[in-house]
Amino acid sequence: MQTVQEVGRVMEDLHVSLEAGQGLERRLQVRVPAQRIEREVETRLRSVSRTANIKGYRPGKVPEKVIRQRFGDQVRREVLQDVVQSTYNEAVIGQQLRPAGDPQIDAAPEAGAEGVDFAYTASFEVFPEFTVQGLEAVAASRPDPAFDDADIDFIAENLRRQRCHWHATDREARTGDRVVVDFQGRLNGAPMDGGTGEKVTILLGAGRMIEDLEKQLVGVKSGDNREITVRFPADYQNPTLAGQAADFSIQVHEVAEEHLPELDEEFIRSFGVESGMKDDFVKDLRNNMADEFAARAKADVKRQLLEQLLQANPIDIPVVLVEQEATSLQADAMRNLEITDPASAPALESFRQTAERRVRLGLLIGALIREQELVVDREKVRERIERLSGGYEKPDEIRKLYYQTARLLTEVENSVLEEQVVEWLASRAAITPKPTTFRALVAG
Repeated sequence: MQTVQEVGRVMEDLHVSLEAGQGLERRLQVRVPAQRIEREVETRLRSVSRTANIKGYRPGKVPEKVIRQRFGDQVRREVLQDVVQSTYNEAVIGQQLRPAGDPQIDAAPEAGAEGVDFAYTASFEVFPEFTVQGLEAVAASRPDPAFDDADIDFIAENLRRQRCHWHATDREARTGDRVVVDFQGRLNGAPMDGGTGEKVTILLGAGRMIEDLEKQLVGVKSGDNREITVRFPADYQNPTLAGQAADFSIQVHEVAEEHLPELDEEFIRSFGVESGMKDDFVKDLRNNMADEFAARAKADVKRQLLEQLLQANPIDIPVVLVEQEATSLQADAMRNLEITDPASAPALESFRQTAERRVRLGLLIGALIREQELVVDREKVRERIERLSGGYEKPDEIRKLYYQTARLLTEVENSVLEEQVVEWLASRAAITPKPTTFRALVAG
């Protein structure tokens, strides 16, 4: 339901009416008295007349009529642009509004004509006003380490897989094998955009390709040529392919099987255990697992707390912020995929759900920071920058870059503040220890 609030005089007889639209939409109807416009136009024309260089006249001696004819329209346009900005700010401050983005300004073509009040409409969204709810019921389970020999074997096996090598084989491909293929995809008989690949390496069962495609590659042999039909998932990121069946021609170059290195002295020493002894290797693994477990457990508690915060506060969020965040996520994806052609970018719609969650969570965290008057911990900022710069060849230069670049420093401060919010939530929450194996924590 729309409502209109008349403001009357804000400053210098500025007339404003506020209209609330759907959700967080707001519209300001602003009318600026002609006298205010004309006064500013005259002031600027006088300033122009003092420096105008017009043939046939000495500087400062150009007749007012000539100045007005030569510069009047340009000066009026500039004045109207500046008046829109200044009066919009006046109206927003007078109404105690918090716009979530730049306004859309609409004015009639004849607006700003000489001697006529200047009227325009500013449309925008505002930040939601709310108090964070549900803080009294915050609870979480904290994974507590319950290491066993199977955990050690799990980590050792993963380390061996990181150093694995592949041997070509003539047998049929199995799950866990690596296949190298060319493929050409067709949708409804026509070649698919981006549906062609040459010597593409696929690890069967890893889930990095479409599941239906990986399944149908089980059983192929080196030198095979196959025609297969692949069903794209209903939630596939490209909506034009989601739920569709496409035909693929496959040429198999190689099937290779995995070979893991032995857990011997050479292998153990390659991970910095100088003795090469298995007992020392296991001890080192346990220490590393404890550190990683602590980090993952902290992240798991954070996930639970923030999810409860979201569930307890289904607040409205500005569409403009969601669009900005979705666009940012799309740009990140393009960089990661090394896509430079905007026409080949992943669909913006595929990022919108994540963008909505991030925007809502950001607003809730910001509200908690204000409500609890949290101030960024400078020591934690320093520690974070030390960690971030420590991995570089010249850490002093990177450290200086963080402190001298406002954007980078703000990003670190915001990240630290978010962690402080999570710590504040955790200090109020009912935390229940939950014995968890390392394998279960990693799988979760």
